[in-house]
Amino acid sequence: MLPWSAELAGRLREHVVTSELLRGNPLRDPHERPVLVYTPPGYDDEPERRYPSVYVITGFTGHTGIWQNRTPYRQPFPETADAVFANGEAPPAIVVFVDAWTAHGGSQFIDSPGTGRYHSYMCDEIVPWVDAHYRTLDAPGHRAITGKSSGGYGAMITPMLRPDLFGALATHAGDALFEYCYLPEFPQAVRHLRGYGGDIMRWWADFNSRTSFTKPEDMVLLNLLGMTVCYSAREDGTPELPFDPVTGVIRQDVWERWLAWDPVRMVPAHAEAMRSQRAIWIDGGTRDEWYLDVGAEAFRRALRDAGVPDDVVRFELFEAGHGGIDYRYPMALAWLARRIAP
Repeated sequence: MLPWSAELAGRLREHVVTSELLRGNPLRDPHERPVLVYTPPGYDDEPERRYPSVYVITGFTGHTGIWQNRTPYRQPFPETADAVFANGEAPPAIVVFVDAWTAHGGSQFIDSPGTGRYHSYMCDEIVPWVDAHYRTLDAPGHRAITGKSSGGYGAMITPMLRPDLFGALATHAGDALFEYCYLPEFPQAVRHLRGYGGDIMRWWADFNSRTSFTKPEDMVLLNLLGMTVCYSAREDGTPELPFDPVTGVIRQDVWERWLAWDPVRMVPAHAEAMRSQRAIWIDGGTRDEWYLDVGAEAFRRALRDAGVPDDVVRFELFEAGHGGIDYRYPMALAWLARRIAP
């Protein structure tokens, strides 16, 4: 496999979209955001033809730039996605790579006073922008969303909240069953915070004063802070931890705010939206460090209990950890493209 970029059969374009919803956001992150749009082979040859679309969202700390990264003996996703359509594995589709990065690592693709209105930005600005600039089929049955980890989380909850926009999803090791994927790191965070007087913002100031990820506590505390500003920021944007940072005792009222965003717990209240989906792909590795295979099982069961037909869902667990599962992305893309094709 050649270690440099390959020529695509389709075309990948980079745009910058000005978001009024992100202007003046609490973290002062840019309100002008890149959007990558891939059009399949033949798009320019049939000017009257319209296409289904698949939105791709990133994991925690991710941004659109990561899709151009090359690792040894692996092709980046835009190239493996291109091969899906060039080889005829699936009917053609437009693929949209959305940026929702924040200074604290990510937005979880929700609206929060701690980060900004990223759910609304994606649904009410990016989707209409793509539909206005590309020949999409503007209907939920022809629009899907996919992602891994935090992106998988966003892919689970976005169709629940906006079934008028998204009618299919794929989640790879998406955050779910929060007591397993988040709670086990809380006592680790308590230990790490001892060196900062129990103040996570003191750690944040230190983190920004040096080369990132040069201390053992960095990833645990970044993940904690990133999720806190999404799930339990106060109205003024101040992050409120779901446990006492000195004793580790759970602050039940704050923890309940986190649990309200757990996809497994959200399904019953959004059962009709989930029953309206044309396709739901769920997968994860059986050695996932955050037990997201367990969360995947729980999400699958919640869908069944909500009356989602089995023939709508493709569920698979496989031998892997949390990383290195990018080879699954084109598999899910091909499956979604077949399901949302006109």
